Amino acid sequence: MAFHSRYNVFCFSILFSLLAVASAQLSSGFYGKTCPNALSTIKSAVKSAVANEHRMGASLLRLHFHDCFVNGCDASVLLDDTSSFTGEKSAGANVNSLRGFDVIDDIKSQLETACPGTVSCADILAVAARDSVVALGGPSWTVGLGRRDSTTASKDAATNDIPSPLMDLSDLITSFSNKGFTAQEMVVLSGAHTTGQAKCQFFRGRIYNETNIDSDFATSVKSNCPSTDGDSNLSPLDVTTNVLFDNAYFKNLVNNKGLLHSDQQLFSGGSTDSQVTTYSTSSSTFYADFASAMVKMGNLSPLTGSSGQIRTNCRSVN
Repeated sequence: MAFHSRYNVFCFSILFSLLAVASAQLSSGFYGKTCPNALSTIKSAVKSAVANEHRMGASLLRLHFHDCFVNGCDASVLLDDTSSFTGEKSAGANVNSLRGFDVIDDIKSQLETACPGTVSCADILAVAARDSVVALGGPSWTVGLGRRDSTTASKDAATNDIPSPLMDLSDLITSFSNKGFTAQEMVVLSGAHTTGQAKCQFFRGRIYNETNIDSDFATSVKSNCPSTDGDSNLSPLDVTTNVLFDNAYFKNLVNNKGLLHSDQQLFSGGSTDSQVTTYSTSSSTFYADFASAMVKMGNLSPLTGSSGQIRTNCRSVN
């Protein structure tokens, strides 16, 4: 009996230690001693970039999302193609679409001057996403730090893992479930579409062919998205307050004013209708749930410890 007791205590101690190591992988104070001005440097640069162009806030948030959904939050999305791999920038969901690389380059350059070889590109992406939301009037959250950067990237992984704007609800739920998210978390993360813009080619089918769309809204969008031309013409994802991070996106869905097919799928007689209704009537609930989901997303398979590297240039491996 005594042996079993000691054995159980020993096993529990090992389990507790493993859990402690896992939870300690990322820490909000990771750069407290090695680069104390890291967070303020990122915040200042993001604030300036968003003030200069409000759309940049959505672009930086999207960069983090498209990074984390492909092999984890490892800044692989920032890598240019090399002779040994084709990177993620040319994947269908990213090509001629992802923006903000120059802002990340500027931040990285400042941090390399202040604390060389210390702050990872993956951490810059995570913090910049949070600061972008705040700059647009949205919620804040504590970002765990200590991610390291990947040494490779995969166009195929990006093609397969990033959800499509043409997906039905069931496919959206599956896509997010594959990354460990619940249907509710999928809905709240989709709320990032309360800011930013989309190209005509991704919503033409909705505004010309779908019936669950407000007719006046469809008519107004058609003026900038002809049926056979203008693939790159942009329209705001949130028709009401596109330069603010608020809950108007969900109000739009309730009124059948979702721009993308995948947006309106969240409120189309399916299992997520009630969640959309909740967020449409309570911005505080949306903010709290969004912040929690963003923390969870930032924890997707980070490289830590001796894995990966701290890139000197976010676009290329050291």
